[in-house]
Amino acid sequence: MNPPDLKYSKEHEWVRTESDSVVVVGITEFAQDNLGDVVFVEIPDVDAQLTQGEKMGEIESVKAVSDLYSPVSGKVVERNESLIDNPELVNEGPFEQGWMLKVELDDASGIDTLLSADDYQSFLDNEV
Repeated sequence: MNPPDLKYSKEHEWVRTESDSVVVVGITEFAQDNLGDVVFVEIPDVDAQLTQGEKMGEIESVKAVSDLYSPVSGKVVERNESLIDNPELVNEGPFEQGWMLKVELDDASGIDTLLSADDYQSFLDNEV
């Protein structure tokens, strides 16, 4: 369920390393499943500065509106424009076509504070 090559936050975002300084960010299968049908995604613009642990946008479903929190600090270098017109992509493939942002890291060591797939699963098992 949780790809082992990703890192995870306790706020249910994931991070995939794309290069030494760029990561891809999205929400987890658990998050999209709990949200239900996603109808709107608000994500930061390119060049926006993100701070790890701080709000970076919102995601709205038929059930609720939830804040999105940045799992890393850095500058947005690309955003998934497809989500604007097709927010349901988050439900269809949160780890694939439902990705949200590409971020150029301020400090790659921030990734070290995130959870491994096994640790994230343990976190879910204890939270639910």
